[in-house]
Amino acid sequence: MRRESGSPSDPSLIPSASSGSSPTPSPGRLPAPLPAAVLWDMDGTLVDTEPYWIDCEFALVAAHGGTWSLDHAHALVGNDLLTSARYIHRNGPVPLEPAQIVEELLDGVVARVCREVPWRPGARELLASLVAAGVPSALVTMSYRRLAEAVVGCLPAGSFATLVTGDEVSRGKPHPDPYLAAADRLGVPPGRCVAIEDSPTGLASARAAGVPAIGVEHLVPLSRHSAGAVLPSLHGVTPGELTLLAGPPAASEPAFVDHDRGTSTTH
Repeated sequence: MRRESGSPSDPSLIPSASSGSSPTPSPGRLPAPLPAAVLWDMDGTLVDTEPYWIDCEFALVAAHGGTWSLDHAHALVGNDLLTSARYIHRNGPVPLEPAQIVEELLDGVVARVCREVPWRPGARELLASLVAAGVPSALVTMSYRRLAEAVVGCLPAGSFATLVTGDEVSRGKPHPDPYLAAADRLGVPPGRCVAIEDSPTGLASARAAGVPAIGVEHLVPLSRHSAGAVLPSLHGVTPGELTLLAGPPAASEPAFVDHDRGTSTTH
């Protein structure tokens, strides 16, 4: 089980939640090993698409005569899409089936991404450094594949070894299934990966899968205890720092992904 503090054994190696600085090993210490793989959240972590989602939520609710708020919008950050759609259906209210709400939101967000991809600071640079270091990355997003492919298509070929999307897992975040699926596809034990997330829901999913995680705070606050480190951005972070930042894995990791559960549409 992960220590309650979420901190690695030597706090001097890890920045504080507010500093955003990179860890500096003490003199005489060997550098930390590279992670076997890096598992990336997308919305809010790799790309700053949360404002796109929020704009589309406001527009959809208004089109059906309802009222929306930033409190409602922020409550959905990190959720699977069908869970978010049910919330919008109930609280907008929006008199559409949840699956239709998902598709209408996706139409708007994909259209915006096709006009401009809003990359998060340091994300592309870290991704390129991981490719150069031979560390595979997986995209683990609760957005659907058509949006994930629109984003990944704007990166150099080979940036991601695999994509796990919300419409391809039976249970979305905060369940462990998405992260277990990504580690399984890469053939890497979850505890040897590092997850990068921007939401409490996503960090809970990584923790449940036994994946050490780094939080990148964006629209919603993150507890310092929810990840090995909580940073303001990925600017200046290098592959060699990820293992130190993420901290140790959970003591007991789930052994497998239940591939027999089937698939369902989730965010």
